[in-house]
Order: sequence, then structure tokens, then C-alpha cells
Amino acid sequence: MKNLWMCWIKTINLTLMAVMPTVIFLALSHQVIAEDPGACFMITASGKTVGLANLCGNTTPPSNNDNKVFRIPIKRRLGGTPIIDVTFNDKQSFEMIVDTGATGTVITQGMASTLKLEPTGLMQAQIADGSQVQFSTGKVKSIAVGGVIANNIQVAIAPKAGIGLLGHDFFGKYDIKILEKEVEFHHR
Repeated sequence: MKNLWMCWIKTINLTLMAVMPTVIFLALSHQVIAEDPGACFMITASGKTVGLANLCGNTTPPSNNDNKVFRIPIKRRLGGTPIIDVTFNDKQSFEMIVDTGATGTVITQGMASTLKLEPTGLMQAQIADGSQVQFSTGKVKSIAVGGVIANNIQVAIAPKAGIGLLGHDFFGKYDIKILEKEVEFHHR
């Protein structure tokens, strides 16, 4: 009976650690800017988009970003949920879960350290199991996925999280379509 009880406690603890980053945030101010590089471009290893219109013979970029669809390859999945590469501050890329249920973006302590992000505040958040937790917060200059860019985003720093969550504060102006091998961001 004691072993069963210990196994149950361990399972609950592991479950709470896995769902802890799935937080529900209060609305945070942000600005999302869609930047269309045109039909001919490449993305460097550092995540920067480089236009190649002159090489491709296309000198006029599309005039209407409203109908633009940004397609991001899915690197892998965690429990069926897509994981994509996300670039912070125009230079550092991390794998993150596309969490359509998270209002805000959550980064790991390791990500915060790599970005040299200093905590600027604290926030209370309700996680998926309904409990309240407190996170440090910090502000990142930019978050980019493909051609979708959000500037001055306040993020939560989850000290025990193993992977970050890309939340609604980033993709709120887009409809998300999760396909087998890619995630599509459709401008509303």
C-alpha cells in the first residue's frame, strides 16, 4: 500500500511538472507585425530572413499581407502537440510548443539565461489543473516565427519547465491551422 501511495504521489508530481507551464495569463500589451519577405527568400541559421528577389527576378513584393499564410515546419511533436523553432531578439532560436490554450508565452529558465533576460516582475497564473502559481516575468525585444514577428512581449519564466510555450500573445491576430508537417498562421 505504501509503494502504491508513493507511486501515485510521484505520478501526480510528474504530471504537475509537465502541465505547469501551460498557464493562463492576463492580457499583456504587445504588437504583432507581419513582414512578408516575398516569394523568394531564405532564412539564415540565426533565424534572420534574407530577401532574394533580385536573384529570382521578382522585384515587387506582394502588396497585401492580409491574405498571407505563414507556414512553419513542425520539428517534432510532444504528446501530439507541435514543436517549432522560434527566434528571440533576432538572434537566438529555441524549440517551443505551439500552445493554442495558453494566453501568454512561457520560456524556460535556460532560455532566460541564454537571452540574458533579467526578471522585471512577478505574475500569478492559473495552470491547466486549476491551481495558482507565481512566475517571474521579463520582456523580450522580439519573437519571430517565419514572417510573423511580435515586439516587446512580456514572457513568464518557468524555472522547472523543460520546453517553452508559444502562447496567444504571440499569434493572437492569426488563425492557426495545425497540419501533419507544418503549422499555418493565417492573418485574420
